[in-house]
Amino acid sequence: MPVIHPLSDQLINQIAAGEVVERPAAALKELLENSLDAQATHIEVTLTGGGCKRLQVSDDGTGMEREDLPQAVARHATSKIVAPSDLDAIATLGFRGEALASMAAVSRFSLVSRARGAAHAWRLDVEGGTVGAVEPAALASGTTITLDDLYFNTPARRKFLRTEATEWAHCEETFRRIALAYPDVAFLLRHNGREIHRWPGATREERVQQALGEAFAQGARFLDTAAADLRLTGYVVSPAAGIAPPKDAAYFFVNGRFVRDRVVLHALREAFRDVLHGGRQPSYALWLTLDARSVDVNVHPQKTEVRFRDSQAIHRFIRQSVERALALPVGSQVAMSRAASSATGNVQHSNLEARRSYITEAPEHAANAPRTSACYQPTQAAFSLPVREAATPEGLGPSPFYGKLFGAKSSAVTENATSSSALSAVAEDVSTGVPPLGFAIAQLHGIYILAQNHAGLVLIDMHAAHERIVYERMKETAASRPLPSQQLLMPVSMAATTLEMATAEAHAETLATLGFELNAMGPATLAIRCLPAMLQDADAERLARAVLRDLHDCGSTQEIEVRRNELLATMACHGAVRAHRLLTIPEMNALLRDMEHTERGGQCNHGRPTWYQFTLESLDALFMRGK
Repeated sequence: MPVIHPLSDQLINQIAAGEVVERPAAALKELLENSLDAQATHIEVTLTGGGCKRLQVSDDGTGMEREDLPQAVARHATSKIVAPSDLDAIATLGFRGEALASMAAVSRFSLVSRARGAAHAWRLDVEGGTVGAVEPAALASGTTITLDDLYFNTPARRKFLRTEATEWAHCEETFRRIALAYPDVAFLLRHNGREIHRWPGATREERVQQALGEAFAQGARFLDTAAADLRLTGYVVSPAAGIAPPKDAAYFFVNGRFVRDRVVLHALREAFRDVLHGGRQPSYALWLTLDARSVDVNVHPQKTEVRFRDSQAIHRFIRQSVERALALPVGSQVAMSRAASSATGNVQHSNLEARRSYITEAPEHAANAPRTSACYQPTQAAFSLPVREAATPEGLGPSPFYGKLFGAKSSAVTENATSSSALSAVAEDVSTGVPPLGFAIAQLHGIYILAQNHAGLVLIDMHAAHERIVYERMKETAASRPLPSQQLLMPVSMAATTLEMATAEAHAETLATLGFELNAMGPATLAIRCLPAMLQDADAERLARAVLRDLHDCGSTQEIEVRRNELLATMACHGAVRAHRLLTIPEMNALLRDMEHTERGGQCNHGRPTWYQFTLESLDALFMRGK
């Protein structure tokens, strides 16, 4: 008796629903993508019970003719692809033609649509996979799809759904992702009869503020880079002083599609590695645009993963673009905030459009800015600066700023014959412009520097700030020299998998440029004969495995640079000015000027903040002034 038999269409659709319609949020994603493919400009979403009881999506898109409705709920029927060649360059969000059929198989499904220019609208009801007749209906334009009682006929699946609050949270997150990807489309979200979000069509900057809030916007840095047919635009949140990025604000879009791709995630982790503290996660909203033929989106049932034709080039492009944005000096950060504040009239609330106009010019400005202090070396004595305090009773230096602040007599200020560029920077008149981090006014317990700038009070951790300055100088020096290798007196043998053996052979040239020499000693053994000289004391086997893993996953590795930077960070920490050392006012100001022109100056080598801005508004609120 035969045991193999074909499955019924209803059972096939229910099985597919387990992949495509994992939960209400997955159904919402498919319906929103269909609306966008139909060129909708206004989309309304209505949910009840977290989407489990009712999920309705209405749009003003192109709609469907009467004959299209039965085909819309048929399996593998679509208007988006025709020939096999269309799969090589998929330009629509949906393309498989199984989403509506899967939803209709596990819910009480209703489809109402009116094609543009058509005289009437039409309705089709499907209950548990049983398709009804097409009937006339009332609808002004577009399409409305309603799912009632999701998984009512598959209790085994329904029991895996979470609480209403959990399913609602997933639906809201899906709504936010789609809205971020298409800011020019108006979106409305209701839940249990209450309006939650109403976002009119807007620019990308405005949609980011709508969807991610002011906390994200306050710390966001705009980036816009292009290379060949690649373009990356969007915002990355620098973990700078006083900014707490929102939790889980990590959005990456490829050609308008939200994805969680391992190549992309690895590139972003590498870009943020030098500025994040502890277990904090990076925050960003980025849009990658490339030729549709260069990416395969048909590799995951829910289309959340993609495969790039040249993953190594994509990885390098994303990492370098984000690194450049995060490396903006402190002076650029503060000036950026100032430009945004002047546009909004509020220091606390930053406008992303103002940030865009500044950031695009910031790298060139930072590169051409004069360095205003002596060169630091990683030793304690090296913090001495070639400046002398002016011969005033207060020892405040020749700047009119201090005369205005402390009421010093102009006759008491003497000229310093050996004034350096750092002292010249200190001498900038407050009436003509205050530097971004302001002027030092005091030192607190030998640990913190207090400075006054245009916005209010700046508090600086002098050890953390100097640590970053020294670290960046050492990195520049190390990067300008070829990476030497050290031959091991006794080669280290390691048991290698077939994949590691193949990777070592395929990337032998790359390994050599990194200071490695790996030779096959057998079908499953590698000999490590050379290591990078700076890391000769590292665990050779562990280091080699990490490098081989990165080379296989991404086609490149930052492992050597990471290990080298860890060593440099330790050296910089020991070489930076220690806490409880008393500094003169000129020394403090020289440190501030250096911070303003040092990349990643907002964080120390361990990712902790180096400075914090207290605005006059926040200080007034603290002391209840005006209340």
